Amino acid sequence: MKLIVGLGNPGAEYLGTRHNVGFEVLDRLARRHAPGAIARSRFSGAMIEAEIERERALLLKPLTFMNRSGQSVAEAVRFYKIEPSLDLLVLVDDVALECGTIRMRAEGSAGGHNGLADVEMKLGTSAYSRLRIGIDSPGPNPQKEYVLGRFRPDQRERVEPALDAAADAAACWAVSGINEAMNRFNRKAIA
Repeated sequence: MKLIVGLGNPGAEYLGTRHNVGFEVLDRLARRHAPGAIARSRFSGAMIEAEIERERALLLKPLTFMNRSGQSVAEAVRFYKIEPSLDLLVLVDDVALECGTIRMRAEGSAGGHNGLADVEMKLGTSAYSRLRIGIDSPGPNPQKEYVLGRFRPDQRERVEPALDAAADAAACWAVSGINEAMNRFNRKAIA
């Protein structure tokens, strides 16, 4: 059993915002690997069961808001007795990466991301896979306003192929593991 979690904020006002790219990647995975599936309310989130090349996967969107994402992740991990270092992948935005870039890691720090920090706090470990989707630096803008804002047209053009690649990378991770996924998908901006 694999658990793939897309981080974001619930509600129509956050649709299409930079902070919600984790939700967007999860939506792509659901359309590809669980077409027509209806999300169920579980683990303080919305969950869909999918099959990715015969690998059973749970696709989870925490609905607790970004800064409390760990509650949802920890509930699902405990219920399914998931080993985070082997079977958990978290999809998240990253202001330190250029828009259109994706980067996978087997573990690491939260890097200043409040959603990842809460996941790590609730799990008691940073040893789980994460896939970061670049959204560009906020520059002189306040970070909170920037991440809760929508992509500029030029950014949206660059992030769309990255979101598709991120969904491919997540599927690869589920089937072939983190090393194969990192080797195939860690690169600069997707053209």
